[in-house]
Amino acid sequence: MSVDDSDPGHAVRTGGQGTRVSGPRVLVAGASVAGPALAHWLRRWGAEVTVVERAPELRPGGQAVDARGVAKEVIGRMGLDAAVRAACTDTAGAHTVDVDGQVLETFRVDDDGGDGFIADIEILRGDLSQVLYDDTRDGVEYIFGDRVAGLTQDADGVDVVFAGGNRRRFDLVVGADGLHSELRAIAFGPHERFLRHLGHVLAFCSVPNEFGLDRWLLEYQDQRSGRSALLRPIQDATRAMAMFSFPSADFDVDHRDVEAQKALLRKRMAGLGWWTADILAHLDDAPDFYLDQVAQVVMDRWSSGRVGLLGDAAFSSSPMSGQGTGLALVGAYLLAGELAAAGWDPDAGFARYEARMRSYVEANQEIGRLNARSRGVPGPDAEPLPDFTGEWFIELVGHAINGVELPDYAGVPDSAAPAGPPITSSDRP
Repeated sequence: MSVDDSDPGHAVRTGGQGTRVSGPRVLVAGASVAGPALAHWLRRWGAEVTVVERAPELRPGGQAVDARGVAKEVIGRMGLDAAVRAACTDTAGAHTVDVDGQVLETFRVDDDGGDGFIADIEILRGDLSQVLYDDTRDGVEYIFGDRVAGLTQDADGVDVVFAGGNRRRFDLVVGADGLHSELRAIAFGPHERFLRHLGHVLAFCSVPNEFGLDRWLLEYQDQRSGRSALLRPIQDATRAMAMFSFPSADFDVDHRDVEAQKALLRKRMAGLGWWTADILAHLDDAPDFYLDQVAQVVMDRWSSGRVGLLGDAAFSSSPMSGQGTGLALVGAYLLAGELAAAGWDPDAGFARYEARMRSYVEANQEIGRLNARSRGVPGPDAEPLPDFTGEWFIELVGHAINGVELPDYAGVPDSAAPAGPPITSSDRP
């Protein structure tokens, strides 16, 4: 794919037959899940897409993420259902256990039609990122090891300065770079304005599977301290994914200081029991250790002029909701579709995207907050938990899984274009 830079506000691409086509230039920050998913749809609707990722390559591993309800429909519309399912963890279900390993409760993958506690589409974040990258890399420009350092927008476009020194102009810029989004900080303000700590810290890493784990997730929760330890199977049967959580009223560890994070985890998980000590013995050898606060992002608007936000950068619902990936996938579909349907007008496209997503996001954030409260340490001053068996909660869960319309964007420019080969003028209506 070649680009003609003679027009600073438009991309002119050369398709497989040498036919020149034009479309908006869109920069996406972040190459985890939301960014490549957005790149898929933007390119399908005719945009030229650049994805910049500060990491030198795709990050492997990560926690297992789920797709439920409408998110599964989006995966199907992308043509990626088979590829995603082939990379799934193949988890049969989950057991909660006591300190001696005795099973207390069982959840199966086919509960609630595959949309239950363990979804039938469950995949490591890094594996899903790889599927999305493989789907888009031939028609999308990826820049690894760089990031947006500054931007200035006017009525016609956005001038972007990269940390590596390059300067380029785009029609639109979207931040899909996670909870601690650097692009959000540049364009919207400091993190503390938007982050809402939910009183917990979460950590995970892969460890050798010396525990006999076989397709069943095991979780131990200590109700007195509010701490938990979990082991889940992954496709590589020789390894398992471990996850820990503990309550914390605040969080003041740098999210990039790995050694300080490991020290904090060892301190807070000391004496928990079950297999905790044996799992933590592998901490220093883990290739994919991660620790961060459980937090949500709450914003009045997810766009400003020609700059928008997507996924955790815009509306993190926290891992306590189990729906962060679903929000990213659905949001990518709606954001790209509404921008294209609006003729790439940012005011109209971003406004329609926000209008369609807002109540869906709020339902998932409410579930995240309720789950965080349910895992808190009980005490005389603790707020009583609501009745989770009530009809209100069933309705809330239903809205969090399926409570958003997925329009058919047939008829927008380039809607007939395939997701794979480069778009040519013959694909245009």
